[in-house]
Amino acid sequence: MSFDNVDYTSLDIPAAPFSDKSIIPSFTHGAVPRHVGVIMDGNGRWAQERGLIRTNGHQAAEPVVFDIIAGAIEAGVRYLSLYTFSTENWKRSPQEVHFLMGFSRDIIHRRVAQMNEWGVRVRWSGRRPKLWKSVIDELEIAQEKTKNNTVIDVIFCINYGGRAEIADAAAAIAKEVAEGKIKGNKVTEKMLADHLYLPDVPDCDLVIRTSGEQRTSNFLPWQAAYAELDFVPELFPDCSREVLWRSIEKFTNRDRRFGGVKK
Repeated sequence: MSFDNVDYTSLDIPAAPFSDKSIIPSFTHGAVPRHVGVIMDGNGRWAQERGLIRTNGHQAAEPVVFDIIAGAIEAGVRYLSLYTFSTENWKRSPQEVHFLMGFSRDIIHRRVAQMNEWGVRVRWSGRRPKLWKSVIDELEIAQEKTKNNTVIDVIFCINYGGRAEIADAAAAIAKEVAEGKIKGNKVTEKMLADHLYLPDVPDCDLVIRTSGEQRTSNFLPWQAAYAELDFVPELFPDCSREVLWRSIEKFTNRDRRFGGVKK
C-alpha cells in the first residue's frame, strides 16, 4: 500500500465552541477533579459498525477531543491527560500505525493556535524511541508556543506506557546510584515519582475509559493508583463534554479515603 496520498486531515471540523454558561453544571466548589485522564477507546469499532475503515473512526474522534478539552476548561479541570497512542499500539497493522502517526502530527500542527487561544498548555508524555521525528517536532513546537498558558495543561500521551514510564524512572535512578549520587538503599516512592516523565503534574484523580471496556490498559498506573474510575459505555467518537461532565458529577459524590477512615 502506498502512503503518498494519505489524507491525514478531517473534513470541515469546526472549532469546538464554549457552552452557554447556563448549561454548565454547577459542581460542588472544590470537588472537581484536578487531574482527569481519558482512555479514548472505541474509534475502530465505531467505524466498523458503520461499514467504514478503522481510520475513519480516528478522524471522527478529532472534534470529540477538542469538545472534551473545552468541557474540561468549563468544569475547572486543571490537568487533562489523553491516552493517544500507547507503546502497545505498535502491534496494530502497519497501515493503521502509519495513519495514526501522520494524523497525530497533523492534528497538533493544525490545532496549536486554537489551543493557545484557549489558554491550553500542551504537554507530551511518552518515549522518544520509535515515535516519528515529525510527531516529536510538532509536539515540541506546540509545547514551546503554549508554555506560558495557565488555564489547563493538556497532556498528550503518545508512545506512552505506564510500565515503560516506571522502568525508565527506575533506570534513571539506577544510573544515579551507579554514579554515586544517591544510595541504593535510600530510594523512596517520592524519588521514583520525581523521575517520571512529568513529575510536576499531580496524581490523577479520575480516569475515564470509553467504549464499555473495564480495564486501564497500562495508563498512568503510578499516578492513578488512587484515582476514581469511570467506565462509560459510549464509543469515543460518540462522546462529548456532557459525558465528561457526567463522570465529574459521579466523582464529586464519591468518598475518597486514600486508605484511611472517614472521620
